[in-house]
Amino acid sequence: MTEQRGPAGPVPAGLDRFYAQPLTWGDCAPYATSQDARSLFGTKGLQCARLTVPLDYANPQGDTITLGVLRHTASGDRMGALVLNPGGPGASGMVAAASLASQVSGSELGKRFDFVGFDPRGIGASEPEVTCLTDQERDTERSEELDTDGSPAGVAKQEAEAKDFAAKCVQRTQHGTEMLANLGTRDVARDMDVLRSALGEQKLTYLGYSYGTRIGYTYAEEFPTNVRAMILDGALDPNQDETESLVAQGAGFGVAFNQFAAWCAARQDCALGQNAAGATKAFQDLVRPLVDNPITLDDGRRLTFDDATLGAIQALYSQQLWESLNSGLNELKNGRGTTLMALADQYNERDSSGHYTNTQDVFTAVRCVDDPRVTDKAEILDAENRYDQVAPFLDDGRPNGAALDACAFWPVPNTSQPHEPKVAGVPPVLVISTTNDPATPYDAGVNLAKAMNGALLTFEGTQHTVFLQGNSCVDQVGTDYLVDGTLPAAGKRCAAQ
Repeated sequence: MTEQRGPAGPVPAGLDRFYAQPLTWGDCAPYATSQDARSLFGTKGLQCARLTVPLDYANPQGDTITLGVLRHTASGDRMGALVLNPGGPGASGMVAAASLASQVSGSELGKRFDFVGFDPRGIGASEPEVTCLTDQERDTERSEELDTDGSPAGVAKQEAEAKDFAAKCVQRTQHGTEMLANLGTRDVARDMDVLRSALGEQKLTYLGYSYGTRIGYTYAEEFPTNVRAMILDGALDPNQDETESLVAQGAGFGVAFNQFAAWCAARQDCALGQNAAGATKAFQDLVRPLVDNPITLDDGRRLTFDDATLGAIQALYSQQLWESLNSGLNELKNGRGTTLMALADQYNERDSSGHYTNTQDVFTAVRCVDDPRVTDKAEILDAENRYDQVAPFLDDGRPNGAALDACAFWPVPNTSQPHEPKVAGVPPVLVISTTNDPATPYDAGVNLAKAMNGALLTFEGTQHTVFLQGNSCVDQVGTDYLVDGTLPAAGKRCAAQ
């Protein structure tokens, strides 16, 4: 089914053919590139299409690339399309939209809006895909336990692998450096305006989670008159550089771990004991031995310190995974690592067949062009030491080494940098921030709401993002805003249920 809805709204010079393109909607099965996608894309009512955009907006007559787009059409009195992004960078917006559509199909939002998710350039069903490591190389990298060796030799090996990773991204990604140079949030925001027009929307209604908030405020700055409404949930602080953002995130995980420890201490089966004050040491006592003695699993892989702590980080994103974390730590006491490895696999998006999505490759590639590279080793070492202080449960107990990461060897320059967005003319946005969000600390949402002259909704809980995840208070505030523009009263708070 081909629909010609665009062009809608203003069209930047030279981009007419992109803004006016028809979308041909059809079966979503051919767009599935992961187990999650295959299980979701057969859901009734989903349609998928390809959106063509310039590889380089500075040369719109040059090469083009395509983005995968998924929608679930409104079931009632349709107001328009709600375009969403789940974050990452590197997460699939198509998978997120398919997952949310099934949850909201009978709700007010499901009746009034098409739910539209797209895979940003380089991700998932979008073509070409950013490719850096093979599945086998990713498994090997995870088994090597490089990050805990801060010796000169260890740092040299980490930097050699970082340099090799950057080179492989260029070699294995179609269009090479040109693709990597035009992969950042700057370009995703421009793609989203092409999508808005192709959908026939005069103005954009947008929902962004986590890194998706950066896409949102970047779009608002680039296209201020094209915004209808925008919910930004789990915000990145627009003024924070990469180093400060990392340390702030560490502090968030430190707080979330303490919340988990308090929950766990009330249980007879708590792997960390009944004294929450001793939980950090109890956790360290369990995971630090893995640095020298990883556990071999039934499939031949090894649970390292890095994967054990990554599994814990994954579980701290949501209280729904705290049971799994406690079970995994109890297993670890008995020399088993299946559950913690499963949590680490979930974070890395590794499926049961051993295949990884390209999320981790894209995460690095976008980060390297979104922010200036950090090459001052004194700054790196200071950040590593501060991270250990604010998230002591993750401290491996060994000296830090200040190794340069892949971005230090990236073959193209950054295309943006932290700054307060200039959003004059943008209608009020709704920022949702969670008090104990482990990944995007509460203050980042407070700061973003101020920077955008928006309204702040505070959720009192311990999880990463909350809208459309079952909290009736948050969902009602967000729905009222998206449907009729009603903003919550100043100081509005919602409690966990």
